[in-house]
Amino acid sequence: MKKKIAIVAVIALFAFVLVGCGGAEEASEEAVDTTEEAVEQVDIYTGIGEGHEGDIEVEVEIDGDEILEVRVIDHQETEGIADPAIEELPSAIVDAQSTDVDTVSGATKTSEAIIEAVNEALVEAGI
Repeated sequence: MKKKIAIVAVIALFAFVLVGCGGAEEASEEAVDTTEEAVEQVDIYTGIGEGHEGDIEVEVEIDGDEILEVRVIDHQETEGIADPAIEELPSAIVDAQSTDVDTVSGATKTSEAIIEAVNEALVEAGI
């Protein structure tokens, strides 16, 4: 009799463990689905503007109509002179959520090219 009770208890315990693991797997799958949805909403668009020494290419990361990030990914501008515009202007555009920002003194043409490239990317995005 004790042996039968022990076997039933082991089977019941095993059943509870299986049911518990199945629920965790479903919850985990739901969390992954939610994360994938969030990732799918973020889009990256590129644009090109004419700089002083050639084209400047940017990537603009957008979620809906929000500008999340602006990156200068290619340019031939003069180091030292253009660096302040390349480093400062992308974050200014993100902060303003607009390309209606001041150009960087001493790097006006580079600034204008970055703004032009971001505007091109925003048009591509439909913003």
